[in-house]
Amino acid sequence: PIMVSIARFVSVAAAVAAALPPAAAQIPKSKFMGVKLDEAEDGAVGLGEFAEKAAFGGGSSLPSYQDLWDAAFDVMPAVHDLRRDLHAHPEVMFTESWTSARIQSELSGLNVSYTTGWAKNTKAAELKAKGMSSGPGGTGVVAEIGTGKPPCVLLRADIDALPIKETPLVPFVSENDGKSHACGHDSHIAMLVGAAALLKRREATTGINGTIRLIFQPAEEGGAGGKRMVEEGVLSQYPPVQGAVGFHQWPFIPLGTIGGRPGTFLAATELFEITVSGIGGHAAMPHAVVDPIVASAAVITALQSIAARETSPLDSAVVSVTMVHAGDAYNVIPSGAQICGTIRSLSDAGLKRLRQRVGEVVENVAGGHRCNVTVSWSPDAYPPTYNDPALFEWAKEVAAPASITGAVDVIEPTMGGEDFSFIAQEVPSVFLALGSGEKSWTGLMEEFGPEVGPLDTTGESGYDLQRKFNTTTTPLPQPHCV
Repeated sequence: PIMVSIARFVSVAAAVAAALPPAAAQIPKSKFMGVKLDEAEDGAVGLGEFAEKAAFGGGSSLPSYQDLWDAAFDVMPAVHDLRRDLHAHPEVMFTESWTSARIQSELSGLNVSYTTGWAKNTKAAELKAKGMSSGPGGTGVVAEIGTGKPPCVLLRADIDALPIKETPLVPFVSENDGKSHACGHDSHIAMLVGAAALLKRREATTGINGTIRLIFQPAEEGGAGGKRMVEEGVLSQYPPVQGAVGFHQWPFIPLGTIGGRPGTFLAATELFEITVSGIGGHAAMPHAVVDPIVASAAVITALQSIAARETSPLDSAVVSVTMVHAGDAYNVIPSGAQICGTIRSLSDAGLKRLRQRVGEVVENVAGGHRCNVTVSWSPDAYPPTYNDPALFEWAKEVAAPASITGAVDVIEPTMGGEDFSFIAQEVPSVFLALGSGEKSWTGLMEEFGPEVGPLDTTGESGYDLQRKFNTTTTPLPQPHCV
C-alpha cells in the first residue's frame, strides 16, 4: 500500500544515510505542503506544524514506525490525488514531458532542489527500427535532500507508461488514447514524492546525516532509461552514490507485505526480431516458391527446444515468441515473415548462451527450408537485477516493521526484467517487492464503493481500508512490464 511504502521508503532512506560509510495538459498546483515551511494548503499539515507535532522528534535518532505511519497519513490525500492525476496522463518512454513537469511542480512546492534534462534518448533510431515508440528523452528529474555531502543514498522511481489501451473502469481513466499506466509506475512516482515530503520535513526538523538523491527515471519499459542516467553521471556526481533502493508493486504477494531476496531477484532480458526471407508467389503453386511461413513455423517450434531440451531443469531460461507477422492476402504466399520475442535468464552468462543458440537455431532451421534469415537484438539488453546480500539483510531489518507480517519475506526470483539493474551493477543496491495482491476486490468495492478497485487502494475510504485490511491472498491481474 502507498502508506506503508512511504513509511518504509523514509525509514530506509534515513537509516541508510546514517549507516553508510563516509506537454499538453495543464500542470496543477501542488497539493503537498506548499512553499512555506509553516503553511499548508487545503488543511494539509505544514512543515512548521509538523515540527511542532514532533512526529520526527528525538534528535538524530530514527523515528519509530508509528511516527512514520502517522506522518505518512498526513500526506496521503496529496499522494492519492497525485497518483490519480498521473494515472490519467500516461506517457510512453522518452516522451514523459507532462509527467516530468508534474513531478517538478510537486518538488518545487516542497522546496526540494532538483535538476532536469536527464535520460536523453541516445538510441532513438534503434528503437524506431524495432517499431517501438519513443521521444527525445531528457524527461528525467534528479532531486536531493540533505547536506549535499556524503554519505549518499539513492531512491528511484520509474515514470513511464505503456502503449496499452486502458479499459475505462475508474473515473481517472487514461486520457491519452492507447496509453496507460498498466505497470503501476504512477503509484511509484506518487510514493517517491510522498517520501520527499516526509524527508524534507525531517531535514527541516532533526536534520539528515548526508544526502538522499531521488531519481525519477524515464523509459524503464524497454528504453533503458536507467542506463542512460548512469551514463550521464547520476551515480558518480558529487556526492557519489554509495547505495541504492528501488521497488515495484507486486500483485503476486498479499497487500501489506514486502518481499525480496538476496542475490539475483529479476532476470536478464533481451528482445529479438527475426526476419525470414523467401520467394513469394501464388498459393496454388507452392512448389514454385520458397515459403517463409512454413520456415517460420519450423523456427518457432525449434526455438522451444532451447529451454525445454538444452537447459537444465534446475536452471531458468525463457525463450518466448510473442509476435508473428506475414502476408496480407488469402491466396498469396508472401516473400517474408517476421518473428519477435524475448529471451530471459537469471545470469548474464545464461543470457549470452540463449542469444547464441537462438542465432544458431534460426539460421540452421531457416536454411533447411531454403530461406535466408537475419536476427536483430535490443538496443540495450537488461542485466539481472542483483540485490547486494549484505545490504539486503540489513534492509530486511529496517523494513520489517512496515510489513503486516513483521518481516521482509524471501520470495522466488522472477523472470521479469528491470533497468534498475543498471544501477545495481554499479553500487550496492536493494530492490524490493511491495505486495498489492488482494483477496476480494469485488467485496471491497461493495463495502467501500466503486472508487476502490484494482491497483487503487486509496479511494475515499482507502485510508481506513489500509489500517484494517490484513488478510489478503489472491493477486491482482499481472502488470504489463518489461
